[in-house]
Amino acid sequence: QVELVESGGGLVQPGGSLRLSCVVSGSDFSSEPMDWYRQAPGKQRDWVARISIKELTDYIDSVKGRFTISRDNAKNTVYLQMNNLQPEDTAVYYCNSLFALWPWGQGTQVTVSS
Repeated sequence: QVELVESGGGLVQPGGSLRLSCVVSGSDFSSEPMDWYRQAPGKQRDWVARISIKELTDYIDSVKGRFTISRDNAKNTVYLQMNNLQPEDTAVYYCNSLFALWPWGQGTQVTVSS
């Protein structure tokens, strides 16, 4: 059974930064492309970023140039560095495999507010 544990969220002012982490257990992590998603209050869960097994990356347009996804296969961990955060980035952030094949973790809350 794959388990996903996200952390690193918090309350930050506009323009601030956070680094999210997601530790994956129970899978061959190094063989999996990984995604970050987010779900804002009252909205559907949306895809945010992806990193391939060769560390190629892709992002939704609204976070390009501000967010960076990375991975550490030795630690079974995927990261999301978020800079210049804006109120519209407020959401619960989740990680998952490509096509969200694994059970969702609890997510980590990111709140951007002055």
